[in-house]
Parts: sequence; C-alpha cells; structure tokens
Amino acid sequence: MRHPVDVHVGKRVRHRRWMVGMTQQQLGDIVGIKFQQIQKYETGMNRISASRLWDISQALDVPVSFFFEGFDGENSVPDAAPSVADTRGDLLADKEALELVRSYYAIPEAQRRRLFELARVLSDVA
Repeated sequence: MRHPVDVHVGKRVRHRRWMVGMTQQQLGDIVGIKFQQIQKYETGMNRISASRLWDISQALDVPVSFFFEGFDGENSVPDAAPSVADTRGDLLADKEALELVRSYYAIPEAQRRRLFELARVLSDVA
C-alpha cells in the first residue's frame, strides 16, 4: 500500500517537472536513474530516499521542502474525502492546465497582468 506522504511528494515531483518542461527521461538522466524509477516515484509506488530527493530538488531547482508543501497529514487516510487543496492539486496534475500555466508565464509581464485582469472580470461575470 502506498503511503500518503510518498504519493504527495511524488505528485509534487511530477508537478514541478511538468512546470519546468522536463521529461521523465531528462530528469532520470540528470539524477542518474532510469525514467521508469521516476514514474514509480511520481505515483508514490516507490519511496524517494533523502539523498535522491536532494538530487531531484537540485535538478528541478527547488528546495527539498517544496515537495512537502501542502501536506498537512489530515488526509493521510487513503479513503478520506479530498480537500480543496487536493482538488487544486489534481487540477495541476492535468496536462492541459499545466500547459496553460506555462504559456501564461511565457507572456511578458505587462501583457500577463492585463490577461489576468481580463480573466478576473470574465470569471466575475460568469
């Protein structure tokens, strides 16, 4: 059975890897392991050791603490109802949503602010 912390950390690895536009193969090559092991880490099937988590954090340019953000232990029971944070996390696990976020941050800042204000206005109207 997968441990909830391993699942959460794995989701955070996948999320960050997607955010920087890196494949499992690329991350595996940087860290010195096969992409299949990255797959197992990301699903929480295999636990990531402290030294490997350190290597992954260096490859993805985030502190180790990044992988634990959002985990409060409240939903550590496998059958617990998902919280708002879990739902948001699932949204970020969606490739289309991540592509949208990547594209958004590729827009120059001044235009991005205008786009953000437009989205805010449109969401208030809906």
